[in-house]
Formats: sequence, C-alpha cells, structure tokens
Amino acid sequence: MKRMMYLMGLVLWGAIAQAQIPKEFSVAGKIKNGSAGEKVYLQLSTNPPTPVDSTTLAADGTFTIRATEKDGGNFYILNVANRQRVVLLVEGGEQLNVVADGYEQDPNGKPGKADVKGSKNMEYYAKLVDLNQTMVEKVNKWNEEFAKANEKKDTKKAQEIQASFQKAEEEHLSNIKALIPEMGTSMVAIFAANNLLNPERDFEMMNAVAERFKKENPDSKLAQMYIGYIKRIKGISVGDVAPDFTLNSPDGTPISLSSLRGKYVLIDFWAAWCGPCRMENPNVVKMYNKYKDKGFTIYGVSLDSSKDAWVGAIKKDGLPWHHGSELKKWNSEVAQTYGVNAIPATYLLDKEGKVIAKNLRGASLENKLAELLGAEGK
Repeated sequence: MKRMMYLMGLVLWGAIAQAQIPKEFSVAGKIKNGSAGEKVYLQLSTNPPTPVDSTTLAADGTFTIRATEKDGGNFYILNVANRQRVVLLVEGGEQLNVVADGYEQDPNGKPGKADVKGSKNMEYYAKLVDLNQTMVEKVNKWNEEFAKANEKKDTKKAQEIQASFQKAEEEHLSNIKALIPEMGTSMVAIFAANNLLNPERDFEMMNAVAERFKKENPDSKLAQMYIGYIKRIKGISVGDVAPDFTLNSPDGTPISLSSLRGKYVLIDFWAAWCGPCRMENPNVVKMYNKYKDKGFTIYGVSLDSSKDAWVGAIKKDGLPWHHGSELKKWNSEVAQTYGVNAIPATYLLDKEGKVIAKNLRGASLENKLAELLGAEGK
C-alpha cells in the first residue's frame, strides 16, 4: 500500500494579461521579532520574485509600504528580512494590516504565524490555509501510524488508517467547495479553484467559477488566464461540431470556418516559432496537393504574435491554403476554445463541420485522407 501524502503548501499562480486601471494599495503592520533597520520587501510572486518596493522596520517593529496594482489582481510576497514570507492577494485599493512573527520556524520547529487583515481575499485565503494546515497535521500523524502498521504487517490497522484518511479528505474537499461560492469573483476564488480542485473530479465547480467571472468580472489578468485554462480543459472532442470562428487572413480578409462547409477541413494549429510544426509542414503540403481537388482543404490557425514572422513562414514553407490568426500566441481565443495546449494540433472535420479525428500527422493523416477521399489523389 502506498504511503499517503497530502498537499504540504499552497501553490501560487500568476499570468500576463491586458492592462487594467492602476489602483494603489498599502501594506502596514508589525513584526513581533523584528529589529530596527531590518529590511521588509514587497515582491511580485513570480519565479524568481520581482521586486516592487522595500522599507525598513522601525524600533517597535512597525512598517508601511505603498504600491500600485496594475493588472486587476496579483499575488505578492511580503518578505521579512529573508526570514519569513507572507502571501498577499491584492486587487488594488486595499489597506492591508500584517502582524507576523518574523520567522519561518521557531526554535522548536513550529511554523511562524502571520495574520493579514483588510480584504475579503485575505480573509478567505486564511481560511484555506487553516483548513490545509489542519489536514496536513492529520495526514502527518496517519503517515507515521501507517508506516508502523506496515512494519508490523497489521493489515487491519492500515486499512482503518486509509479509511480515516479518505473520509477526512472528502470532508476537507467539501469544506473548500462550501467556501468557494461565498468568495464571489474575488481573486481568491480563482486561487482555490485552480490550486485546490481537481479537473477530473471537480470540473463542474471549476467551470462554474469561470462562468461567474466571465459574467461579472472578466477583465483581470487572473480571470482571463483562468477562463482560458477552463476552455482548454473543455476542449473539443471527436463527434463534436467544431465551433465556428472567423479570423483575419494575412491580407486582412475575414475567413470563417463555416464558409468551408461542404469540404473535409483540417484545422491546423501551428506557429512560425514552432519547430515541430515547421518540420511537419512539407507533409501537410503534400496531402493538400494530393487531395485539394477531391473535397479537402486546410485552415491554418497561427499562434504567432508577430505578423511578419507568420507571413514569412507561410511564404517560406509554401503553404497555399486558408490562414488566420489573432496574433495573440497562447491567448488565442480560438486555441482556448479548441483546448489546444501544444502545437502542432489538428482537427479533421467532415463536410458538415463535425470533428472526425484529432492530431493526425504524417502517415496517420495520409491514411485517414485516403480512407475518406481515395488513395489515388494527384
């Protein structure tokens, strides 16, 4: 029986999106075990952290930092003299107050504590951390007991521990799910859904969070990225009618997918910067030339951000079919709708626009087209 493990820390999640109205916020508070002159840093939670501002502790351990949130929501780290790091969820406009111990662990190995007041985000984030810590403590105890039971070959005890764990895990998840609707469209709802739910098990709730943000608060960078993430999870399956879309060709002409009905269509997601895509292009050109007069065409959807690179690649690789792009790279709404997480990615449609195969390349694409349109071709 496998040793049980559980989430030991909360994962931060960030992104890049369109500009928002900048909003100032402040972080003030007191470090209980701080010393006058010690540095307190405010950092964006990137990898590595991005410096925002810093200050020094007063003689009584107090401090104040002011900054501006530009993206509608971000994760920040309050770094206390490189000894303690406190997570801050900031949307802009907050006046946060922090009371912290000033250390990651005390001499006895107990974690340092930090209490952050001043926003709905931090209120719910604290609840999630408390729930997680309670579960971690239980699991640590059960892991020890489970190991002892295995050493003694006490199968009955091991099964009892496993049952206790499963019951507690279900209760833990239920507690998290009960909190998420209360969070509304605060960024902590995205944090909880993205980090603490499982798409295979909890997709309905994860999708509900995305739908709520789409209706009520769609513009922050985190909302855009989360909505796109859910779209990618949904994806498009074989048997689905391919969602229609209209993109501009290199010369600015709008081309809709539905305008190609009546032919077998290969939607080819690619990009000039994608080496495997460029390597596959000669085979796709071969298939296009072989079957273009037998009711087959291609719609190339580029995930480029540079028009010059996109057009240059079309010309260099000799791609004579329909092309369109939003020039948004991975923020392409079409790619998100189709669930494209990697390229090259292809969707083969029948004459009515239904997906009949996905990700055909090389010999598999040739065999499928031969099956549909005849092997002779040109």
